[in-house]
Amino acid sequence: MFHSADAKEIRAGMVTDAYFPRTLAVLEALKLDKRVKAEFIAKGLPNGWPWGVLAGIEECAELLSGIKVSVRCMKEGTVFGAYQPVMEIAGNYRDFGRYETSLLGFLCQASGVATKAARCKMAAGNRPVISFGGRRVHPAVAPVVERSAFIGGCDGVALLKSAQLVGVEASGTMPHALILLVGDTLKATRAFHEVLGRRVKTISLVDTFQDEKFEAVRVAESLGGALYGVRIDTPASRRGNFLRILEEVRWELDLRGFRRVRLYVSGGLDEEDILRLNPLVDGYGIGTAVSGARVIDFSMDIVEVDGKPLAKRGKNSGAKRVVRCRKCHADRVIPFARKAGRCACGGSCEDLLLPLMDKGRLRAKLPSARRIRGSVLKALKHYTLTA
Repeated sequence: MFHSADAKEIRAGMVTDAYFPRTLAVLEALKLDKRVKAEFIAKGLPNGWPWGVLAGIEECAELLSGIKVSVRCMKEGTVFGAYQPVMEIAGNYRDFGRYETSLLGFLCQASGVATKAARCKMAAGNRPVISFGGRRVHPAVAPVVERSAFIGGCDGVALLKSAQLVGVEASGTMPHALILLVGDTLKATRAFHEVLGRRVKTISLVDTFQDEKFEAVRVAESLGGALYGVRIDTPASRRGNFLRILEEVRWELDLRGFRRVRLYVSGGLDEEDILRLNPLVDGYGIGTAVSGARVIDFSMDIVEVDGKPLAKRGKNSGAKRVVRCRKCHADRVIPFARKAGRCACGGSCEDLLLPLMDKGRLRAKLPSARRIRGSVLKALKHYTLTA
């Protein structure tokens, strides 16, 4: 059998830490069921990142559907900072306490992936970034990971299921397997073009057998205008100075009149590599850097019990508002009852925590992955990779 939980098991509270059902058993024995407000917050972000991209809200809403709770949260795709509540659940603890583990799982991994994808996309600028990381995670969660990568800014996803989920056509070129089975890079590229060229751009993988620049020239001279680009996925053991390899390929193609042939690269790349290779590269396939991104370490903490502010040590008690200046994009966290006023710069402020659910029912239809991605790319214009 597959070692993954299905939707029924998640809803039944099987994917939870043991102490939650034990806590609920004690509360039931005590006939104690208090109304609480619990917030989800990250006290820090991985690798010193100055911001994160929120993801996983749609699955949280699905899990809480039908449960008598009200939810305020940031919109999926919102850029947030440390110590900013991204979601608040109000309701009787015994109604939703068993789902803390699953809710955190939805938010932590998805937001980590979306944030790393946003950083890679920001580094690449206008160059396309395709998620190639589906093969680096369990297939049961691969579509979740690639959806998060897409809303974070990736221009495409490789997996069929992921593409269906976000409403785009799956992206990809050709694998080394095709070239190995055909026995020659040029013959494999010709066959690929003849079979698929009318609906898929012909991008030849030129690092299987021979030197990358000679294979690139050979394929370009043979296919002419039918060749859209070449992909270089040279393994690390043979890579040496990758930038220099790309410089040679670009030089030889340009010298022979193939300036329009694009260069795509993949294979263990991260945002630092993207920044270094940008002068020569037209597009990136990013795998483990995104799919294996560090999770954002959210926690769920009770901040109010029966209408009274109450939180554990190290937490600010009481319901809160997160407000953002429309002019300078500065954020503030303030008590829920306090008016936001105007920003120090004079700009007006907007609330980031908005009503999502009322008594287990959605207040409005959730946006599509494409729409979320568009809002993320628009918001990223106000941020930089470093603080």
